[in-house]
Amino acid sequence: MADLTGKAWMAVGETDDPEAVIESYEAFEEVTKGWAVELTNDGKVRVTATSWYGFGVALKSVAAGEMVPVLRRGRVKMTANGVFSAAGVAVRNAGGGKVTELNDQPVNEGGAGQYTIYYSRKLGTALQKANADGDLIFVDVGS
Repeated sequence: MADLTGKAWMAVGETDDPEAVIESYEAFEEVTKGWAVELTNDGKVRVTATSWYGFGVALKSVAAGEMVPVLRRGRVKMTANGVFSAAGVAVRNAGGGKVTELNDQPVNEGGAGQYTIYYSRKLGTALQKANADGDLIFVDVGS
């Protein structure tokens, strides 16, 4: 695990982006700082154990029912799940507090096949290339 951000003093789930958009939501369940969260049908947020929707990143650990600041747009430090092919790739929630590369889905535009494209799974863009599982990188959430 290496910190590739150049800002070793920053913890996972912290931002130094003065233009970051941060909104408060009620936690549906316990939420951990630095983990991707999804929006529930009743307007609360919860961490996602799988690769579902990338709504934002929790900036504070809270218990269920408490208010949690969620970074919706801007740069935040996160943990990579495995190796990324390059800086600038789209990332999604990998579960367990990590992000992973959101791979392109090939579509045969000349065929009769039907495809589902998961636009809502994109959390943001990796600003560094992760070289190993557990590398710390900046993610530009919402981009």
